[in-house]
Amino acid sequence: MTVNEETPFSSEEKLVQLQALLTQEDQTAVCDFFVDLPDTEIALLLESFPASDREKIWVCVPEDLKGEVLAEVGDDVRSALMSEMALSDVSELTKDLGAQDIAEILDTVHESVKEAVIDNLDDSTREQVQALHAYDDNMVGRYMDPSTVNIKQDVTLETVQRYIRIKGLLDETTQEFMVTDKDNRLVGSLGLVDLVKQNQEAEVSEFMHQSVSLLDEMNVHDAAVILRSKELRFAPVVNQEGILVGQLNIDHIMEITREDADNTLLSMSGVSDDEELFAPILSSAKSRGIWLGINLATAFLAAYVIGQFEAVLSQVVALAVLMPVVASMGGIAGSQTLTVIIRGLAMGQVGGNNRWWLFNKELWVGALNGLVWALVVGGVAQLWFDNWMMSLVITLAIVINMTVANVSGIAIPLLLRRMKIDPALSGAVILTTVTDVVGFMSFLGLATLLILT
Repeated sequence: MTVNEETPFSSEEKLVQLQALLTQEDQTAVCDFFVDLPDTEIALLLESFPASDREKIWVCVPEDLKGEVLAEVGDDVRSALMSEMALSDVSELTKDLGAQDIAEILDTVHESVKEAVIDNLDDSTREQVQALHAYDDNMVGRYMDPSTVNIKQDVTLETVQRYIRIKGLLDETTQEFMVTDKDNRLVGSLGLVDLVKQNQEAEVSEFMHQSVSLLDEMNVHDAAVILRSKELRFAPVVNQEGILVGQLNIDHIMEITREDADNTLLSMSGVSDDEELFAPILSSAKSRGIWLGINLATAFLAAYVIGQFEAVLSQVVALAVLMPVVASMGGIAGSQTLTVIIRGLAMGQVGGNNRWWLFNKELWVGALNGLVWALVVGGVAQLWFDNWMMSLVITLAIVINMTVANVSGIAIPLLLRRMKIDPALSGAVILTTVTDVVGFMSFLGLATLLILT
């Protein structure tokens, strides 16, 4: 029985099966795996593998789907897949795509390639792509579909039906049509029910109604609020003169909403919204290291407050001044990993043998960031207390705690999931306990061995 003859798999089951096929190094079986998969599932699978495996997968993606898949994947993945792609290949991938998908793909390529591909498009598509690129990234016009089905207000319903059938403009998602005047200004909309039900000799203007429209230069997040609040599947987009220029669909709103939720979740833990799950070790360490530095500043603020009582405390109590630094650095490092892993679990990107790849990655990210910031903290501690042994203790303790924190950040959500407990609800609580306990035990334990004995 082939893959496609079996019952449907969940995202994680498909991920595990593809991992097994790649391990067997059977390219024919890998290519067969993708025969009946839609572009959205292929894109998700591509994002669920390290860069080294993505190249093996990409060659097996059906040629007629590669363009759609590129439009679906994240910017980092798309950029990597297209980094060495020839101009002819880019043109071939985009020739049958809609203007919106083409515009998204061309955002990734070099300007010279972008211009050459646009020049090879037909006149209508070229104008639409150029129109989309004219808008800023946060504007409605950048997300709209410029291909609209609009009818005139002074024609009969019968004429509209004949026109729609001839052009093949009706699909299962169509519920209403936008109505424009002779200058292409939006004047209203006509429902599909009225088009079919009412007197076919009547004109469109008799049954059209006012519709909610969006300005093309409006902030797309504000537009998303409008569509969600009014439960609209789409809204026409007009320019300042009221001329119809496109439509914003609910699919785009869902994508924007998901991106906003992702960015908010990542920002809460100090992870760059550009970091994908399988980003290289150095890239992940760099993006998270910036926020670890910011956290370090706040941790030293707490230590400074405690240090104000140093005059009345003994030398041993000086260790307590630095303890919050150890716990805090471990806490933020672990929460960064926890956030990325929980998002990966929610999207079905974590499963099978990629858990060990991620485990190894987080181990090295923790060790690398731990070493860098431990040296910084050790230097500050030396300047503050002028005690080399104490500086050595806190340096070693931070390396240990941050490494354990990163490993815990992946191990805890995976363990909770196996126990059928939502890691998003309890993962942070357990992680905080682990980093505090490990931080204090390593710090005070090393101090006992190296200073008090």
